[in-house]
Amino acid sequence: MDRTIKVTGKGKISVAPDMIRLLITQTKTEKTYEKAVKASAEQKKVITDAFLQLGFKKEDLKTLSFDVEARYEGYEAKDKSWKQRLVGYRFKHRMKLEFPKDNELLGKALGTMATIKGEPEFSIQYFVKDKEAVKNKLLAGAVKDSKEKASALTKAAGVKLGEIVHINYSWDEVDISVTPVAPMMLKSVERGICNSVSVDLDIEAADIDVEDTVTVIWEIK
Repeated sequence: MDRTIKVTGKGKISVAPDMIRLLITQTKTEKTYEKAVKASAEQKKVITDAFLQLGFKKEDLKTLSFDVEARYEGYEAKDKSWKQRLVGYRFKHRMKLEFPKDNELLGKALGTMATIKGEPEFSIQYFVKDKEAVKNKLLAGAVKDSKEKASALTKAAGVKLGEIVHINYSWDEVDISVTPVAPMMLKSVERGICNSVSVDLDIEAADIDVEDTVTVIWEIK
């Protein structure tokens, strides 16, 4: 029977975010389903056209999800019973706009949104673009940690550490990001009154702590 030792190592690093993701949500209730869909398309066009003026491309504003749901309200009927009636259809359109970390451009983007009627809700995420590079650093650190632990254990046990027999490592798809600003809405500003609006949030995203583990089976002699 081969003698082995199984040790789990942990890799942990801090990475500075280099990208900004602006998450935008538009909602509105219309009388009919068709009007709700049409209103959503019109509002997306308004937002897209506004961002085009900042140098973004049309395809930069991407849809994350879109749904329309029927809305009801309760009322008391003549027979004193409570019933529900349809009051309209509410759409919810979630979009994202990603660009390299630039707080000045972010301020202009938020200022542009302040000129859009309907006061769309937004939140801000800072994230790391090259996730693979982060994964590789974590893996290297975890394997190194595993070897150091295995070496200490085998030395204490009076045996020698041999070759690696098996490595068990799994990585679920994750987004390495931080959200320093909670979802909020900007009070609408008339574009005719202020053609150039910029919002200064005066924020600096902290480095993102990322960690993962790897289990290594070593031969012992």
